[in-house]
Amino acid sequence: MPVAAAAPATARIRGLAALRGTFGVSNPREPRSLFGEILDWMLAPLLLLWPMSLVITWLVAQTIANRPYDRELGERVQTLARLATTAPPADMSDPDAARSALERAALVLLSTEEEEQLFFQVLGRRGELLAGDSRLAVPELDPGTRVTSGAVRFRDETLGEEPVRVAYLWLAADGTPGASVQAGDSDALVQVAETLGKRSRLATEIVKGVILPQFVILPVSVVLIWFALSRGFSPLLRLQQTIRDRESHDLSPIDERDVPLEVAPLVRGINELLQRLDKSMGAQRHFLADAAHQLKTPLAGLRTQAELAAREIDGGRADLGALRHSLKQISLSSQRAAHMVNQLLAMARAEDHGLAIRRQPVDLAAVVRNVVRDFVPRALEQRIDLGYEGPPTGTPALRLMGEAVLLGELVRNLIDNALAYTPAGGSVTARVLPDPFGQVVVLQVEDNGPGIPAAEREQVFQPFYRALGTQVDGSGLGLAIVQEVAQRHDAEVTVGDAQAPGAGKTPGALFTVRFPLQTEAG
Repeated sequence: MPVAAAAPATARIRGLAALRGTFGVSNPREPRSLFGEILDWMLAPLLLLWPMSLVITWLVAQTIANRPYDRELGERVQTLARLATTAPPADMSDPDAARSALERAALVLLSTEEEEQLFFQVLGRRGELLAGDSRLAVPELDPGTRVTSGAVRFRDETLGEEPVRVAYLWLAADGTPGASVQAGDSDALVQVAETLGKRSRLATEIVKGVILPQFVILPVSVVLIWFALSRGFSPLLRLQQTIRDRESHDLSPIDERDVPLEVAPLVRGINELLQRLDKSMGAQRHFLADAAHQLKTPLAGLRTQAELAAREIDGGRADLGALRHSLKQISLSSQRAAHMVNQLLAMARAEDHGLAIRRQPVDLAAVVRNVVRDFVPRALEQRIDLGYEGPPTGTPALRLMGEAVLLGELVRNLIDNALAYTPAGGSVTARVLPDPFGQVVVLQVEDNGPGIPAAEREQVFQPFYRALGTQVDGSGLGLAIVQEVAQRHDAEVTVGDAQAPGAGKTPGALFTVRFPLQTEAG
């Protein structure tokens, strides 16, 4: 039998909030309580089933209480029927005397010490009242309905204002029991009615016997449910305490062996996040250490040249040529430091995945032409032939979705890298190639410098890496920025030889970036 009870106040408050969330009326600012929600879903069915259990219990109790009393009432109506058919008539010429004799015999037969009232009725073959109470109604049956002679039937009726239980049977004209007769057609009717007091008392006792123990079980059930939920949530509390007790620098994985099976995916996800954070923080620490090391060199040069010039002036040995040389070295060191800072800022901007790219239609040819134009003075100073090859600006096939500032950084670092490694008299070419199939846009930057050995082509995109055997001054961040910007635009960067080596010539380097074409809606 289901039981139900009101939950304790705190759990009920949390549970009501959970139910409001279930029906779409929760306050988004209030956190949902999983404990209260589960408690509600466990107790709510009990609360809903409680009135149903009362009704069902009462109906079952009524059925159980009727069985013994119906059996007793049926025996009485059968005994009265036998008495009516076997008793010798006292005086057939005096019907009232015969009726009185039958009633006295019936009253003796139906007498009882209980408080219940009994009523009986005997009707003759023509429907005349032979004995008993005339207020008992004749059972209503459909015309032509056939019944078994002597078979006891039951019905509920109201006699006056008193509800009664009636047992009745039909008797065949010849008195043969078990014969099939048509009700009301040359057959007699015997009825015995009984008030329902003792039946109601028995049903009430049955209901009390079933319902009252539930009130004893009820608080025990609530306590057990509360204890079971608390015990079930204890691993979560231990996991919470374990995470809370950790040091901020401890990114080791959480032990999954002591957590419930249902929580294991969550812990596994947290461990994966911790692993990514550890890797990211390690890369940031490495990057900061390399950046500090790279910035230390130009800053140290600045300090050395400044101290040298100060000593020359303080010692009275100031030479205009020496001072000019020191100032030039200071200028170069400051330029290198400024370039390093700009590269670090560009690298940070390219690596900032928390900042979503503001994708807009970008004309790649226009971006490349503008960057090439900016590097022309430097190329002339280094006596390098810098050129652009590709369709004119405004070609629709060269428009891709991206961020113009980051794309400009990508092109600028590729050309800067090519100019840095190309000797005087060499050439650097930036070209934009449309895809005849309309799938990609290709950017190439080619030089005839020393080239990059195949073994180092994967490493040149790492921050602060420089090819072996070169004395080029640089930050080592240019190609790393190119890789980051390309990844932000879902592009692919490859490096290869610019031309086949031969006749003592170096192969040069060819950087290729393939941008996937995207519509403005994509």
